[in-house]
Amino acid sequence: MAKKTTGTVYVCTQCGYTQPRWLGRCPSCGEWNTLAEGSAKPARAAPGVKTAPRPSPLSLVDPMEGTRVSTGIGEFDRVLGGGAIKKSAVLIGGEPGIGKSTLLLQTASLSRGTGPSRALYISGEESPAQIRSRLDRIGLEGEGIDILCTTRLEDITAALDSVNPVLVIVDSIQTVFSPEAGPVPGTVNQLKYCAQDLVSWVKERDSVLMMSAHVTKEGYIAGPKSLEHLVDCVITFERNDDEIRVLRAQKNRYGSVDELGVFAMTAQGLREIEDPSALFITRREGALPAGISYAPVFEGTRVFLVEIQALTVNAKAALSRVYSEKIDSARVSRVAAVLEKRLGLRFSDQDIYINVAGGIRLTESAIDSALAAALYSARTDVPLKEGVALVGELSLAGEIRPVVRIRQRVKTALGLGFTRILAPEEEEGVTRVRSVKELISELNS
Repeated sequence: MAKKTTGTVYVCTQCGYTQPRWLGRCPSCGEWNTLAEGSAKPARAAPGVKTAPRPSPLSLVDPMEGTRVSTGIGEFDRVLGGGAIKKSAVLIGGEPGIGKSTLLLQTASLSRGTGPSRALYISGEESPAQIRSRLDRIGLEGEGIDILCTTRLEDITAALDSVNPVLVIVDSIQTVFSPEAGPVPGTVNQLKYCAQDLVSWVKERDSVLMMSAHVTKEGYIAGPKSLEHLVDCVITFERNDDEIRVLRAQKNRYGSVDELGVFAMTAQGLREIEDPSALFITRREGALPAGISYAPVFEGTRVFLVEIQALTVNAKAALSRVYSEKIDSARVSRVAAVLEKRLGLRFSDQDIYINVAGGIRLTESAIDSALAAALYSARTDVPLKEGVALVGELSLAGEIRPVVRIRQRVKTALGLGFTRILAPEEEEGVTRVRSVKELISELNS
């Protein structure tokens, strides 16, 4: 029987592959000169020292075991599905300076925990004085918050065992390292090793773990996808302009991924925007420009009125292009193709630019009608009439198809001053349109 490795090993800093001797090229990921010397994982404790977990009948499991803990921030609770579940781990990613630390510090101060040490805030990037200064600036109390500034995993786990907090905050997980996972902090192997250890700790107790994470220049959470697989909820923190911040769940085992949390960044920290229905509409004086249309969209349980902006110009090359970040470019191309086929409006020689006011990303098919109207208006250079909102999914045959929850959309649009709603359903306050030809006819009437 082969002996277990207890001495020196070489760990790939890119993929975490472990090798007993040094190699120039990693056999797993194929990268060169990435194997660094480290210590092998220590041997397990002898049998009998710690009782191994045993399976139990699912019918005997208490469904209320994973009770929720309020973060004290309504918009954050909404994105989490009504609050954070005990024994769960949450990963929050966002660009530098967007407000991740502020959100977590507000959560530590406002969370509805119990006991004298309900929150442990672990920082690997700031000193205790810096954190206290931020807390004073945003006008919150530090009662019930313990602070630990370290980057060593072993120091963190010792503090967790000593304090036994209800809420554990790690800012950020990329700064945490353990000598057992290699000598270099921030590597893939370090991230997986340290995150797994912290997640395992909260899974064994009635605690909640929240970790902030750096993002790459493309906006993705830095590190391997396996880091996202380890946690129960992955949340992205996005910036729409200088003040507006949006929380969006990419993964949530205990709630919906369709909810949005909307905040305004102020000198006193993050302020919740509880009714953002009209947040993404531009208020103008005078006539509406060409290429502008409005659509009521659902994000989770709320309706937002969004402004879709379109611009078409002669193609600068032999092949036309679509420039669209907030709406899938394939959707834009498909809607333009339907207009070209069913209305004879030529887009094949045009570069198409699409934007959404406020920077919100739109994915639901209910925006097809508004997108078609914006493209038509931009191509003909004829503005749409004031007070018109559009709802409906556009088929390849040019039909306008019904969408879900039309009544809530119509009610919100009418409440914000829109006087005419074009949709395929028969509802009070709705002008019915069943094809793209009828849609354009109504817009021109």
